[in-house]
Amino acid sequence: MPAAHAPHTFDPSASSIARIDPAQVAVIVPAWNERGKIGEVVRKVPRRWASAVIVVDDHSSDGTEAEAREAGAEVVIRHEVNQGVGAGIRTGLLEAKRRGFTYAAILSGDDQHEPDELPRILAPLFEGRADMVQGSRWLAGGATPGIPTERRWLTQLYPLLFRLASGFPVTDGTNGMRAFRLAILDDPRIRLEQAWLDRYELEPYLLFQTVRCRYRLEEAPVTVRYHARGTTKMKLVRDGWRILSPLVHLRLGLRQ
Repeated sequence: MPAAHAPHTFDPSASSIARIDPAQVAVIVPAWNERGKIGEVVRKVPRRWASAVIVVDDHSSDGTEAEAREAGAEVVIRHEVNQGVGAGIRTGLLEAKRRGFTYAAILSGDDQHEPDELPRILAPLFEGRADMVQGSRWLAGGATPGIPTERRWLTQLYPLLFRLASGFPVTDGTNGMRAFRLAILDDPRIRLEQAWLDRYELEPYLLFQTVRCRYRLEEAPVTVRYHARGTTKMKLVRDGWRILSPLVHLRLGLRQ
């Protein structure tokens, strides 16, 4: 199996971008109470890079589902009960696989990412150099407009902890913008169906398992835009542990 290798800045050339086939790409957008933002996210995804936007509405109460449909999302799935962002991503990935897509990219439902930057995370996949591309706000070419001080140091601390647990030198382990070859989900060692991954645990779990199973991982510089304070749904202690716990559980062999 191909080994993971150290991340590096990737600025795709015109020839690299030309290899991207939108018919093979679905964009997954998990969303919970994102009215006023989800429509903008859907509209901004260039269909020259992805032929379908799959929005997973995690039982919103504010009309997120209707706004996503009105904005032109090709697929909108609504959870009957709120399950968490990890469950939303899982639902979207399984739907993309069911529909026959080869690659999936993930964007935040709160309009933090720039869909025009999709070629940065898709080109390495189409060139056959990577199985997963993790977006990094900290690589040269990335940006963090409006980032609060506490988010800055926390997002810079996490890669150090990830490296201690996995041995792999990521620069940004908590960035929600990423893309990967959906076939890696067929690996029996990558078990996204586990209930403990329903909330913020799934994304670091997937990153860790990609490294541990020796798939090829690269990073690419992307923008993460921070909106007004008070808009984040994350709670520092509770959700901070949810992001950290996969590193502890997997490193110590407490979970699979």
